[in-house]
Amino acid sequence: MDGDFSHGADADRRRAEKATALARFAWDRAIGGAELLALPDDRLRKLARAAGVNPPSTRETWNLAAELLDRKSEWAGRHPDDPRSVPAHADEKIMWVKRPPPAWT
Repeated sequence: MDGDFSHGADADRRRAEKATALARFAWDRAIGGAELLALPDDRLRKLARAAGVNPPSTRETWNLAAELLDRKSEWAGRHPDDPRSVPAHADEKIMWVKRPPPAWT
C-alpha cells in the first residue's frame, strides 16, 4: 500500500468537495480566481473557516477552487440575465480583498 494519503480517489473527492465549498463562498462575495490565489495564507485560512470548512493543507485545493471560480465567471458572462450569475454578497468582498491604496499624486 502506498503511504501517500493526499492522492487517491477519496482524497480527490474530498478535495473537490472542499474546493467547491470554498468557490461558492468566494463567488458569493465576488472574489475571482486570481484574487483568491493572491490572498495571503492567513486570510485564506479565515476565508475557509468562514466558508465552514477546515483550511486546506495544500495549495491544490485553493488552485481547484480558483479554477471553479474562473469557470463560474465564464458561465456568468454567457448568462448575464440568470440570477445565479450575480454574487449574493458582493458587498462583502472588501472584507476579503482589499483595494490597493490610491497613488499619491
